[in-house]
Amino acid sequence: MTENTNNDRSTHIAFIGLGNMGGPMAKNLLQQGYTVTVYDLSEAAQQQLAQAGAITSTSPQEAIEDAEVVITMLPASKHVKTVYLGDAEAIELTSDGLLSHLAKGTLVIDSSTIDASVAKEVSSIALAKGIDMVDAPVSGGTAGAEAGTLTFIVGGEDSAFNRAQPILQAMGKNIFHAGSNGAGQVAKICNNMLLGILMSGTAEAINLGVKNGLDPKVLSEIMLQSSGRNWTLEVYNPYPGILDNVPSSRDYTGGFMSQHMHKDLHLALQAAKDIGVQVPMGSQATALYDEHIKQNSEKDFSSIMGHFDDSVLTQ
Repeated sequence: MTENTNNDRSTHIAFIGLGNMGGPMAKNLLQQGYTVTVYDLSEAAQQQLAQAGAITSTSPQEAIEDAEVVITMLPASKHVKTVYLGDAEAIELTSDGLLSHLAKGTLVIDSSTIDASVAKEVSSIALAKGIDMVDAPVSGGTAGAEAGTLTFIVGGEDSAFNRAQPILQAMGKNIFHAGSNGAGQVAKICNNMLLGILMSGTAEAINLGVKNGLDPKVLSEIMLQSSGRNWTLEVYNPYPGILDNVPSSRDYTGGFMSQHMHKDLHLALQAAKDIGVQVPMGSQATALYDEHIKQNSEKDFSSIMGHFDDSVLTQ
């Protein structure tokens, strides 16, 4: 992580994708004094940002007019390809893609979590047109997006990273340069694969103790002071009533939805398959979430506790 305090608030930013993460991120840019033009398929989402001072638009193409920086926060690889290349199945740039309309020298920051191969594909086309592009997926969830404390994991050339860093600092706390284009996506899915494994294992261990008559709070404290200590036990315990202000203590609402963990685990498996790496623990965690999301896709990913003890879930 490095620090860059040269932050020009006169920069005009186009922000596309105003969901649970993108909306708060765009709002933080506004609060930092940037001029921000926004676009989202949801008119309500656009109007919410308009109330915070954003300029709304009727299309991505309109949003990027006069923008020096473009930021996207989109659901999946197909959406990123559609926005930048003009078609989800495109292998070359079409006239509908934003990269056909952006001026040379524009900085593009894609904060979506997508397949690393897609990030490399899109960025190579951007770079060929003289457009700086970085992949900058985030960690920190909706709470981090709202508080402006996200971690950004960036892949791209040094010069593009240096341009992006002060803008990312307006939305986050920790900014890491993981390597070349695509590296941000790889680092993000490695982290989230480990997180999925840790959450599944923590839920499994707590369930084993509870079914053997242990108090889950006492067991959690024992493990926190022992070699089983990990982030999920310490700040995101999956068993209800152990920690306040975490999803497990509010019926697994808020936070990071199970469907998003499921998506990231499958991205990790694909990345492993692409280069022939074995990920047996990741594969098992993925199988658990494959089953879990059939009924609990919108519940926080810590609701995997319900796979082992369905009494913790209220449908």
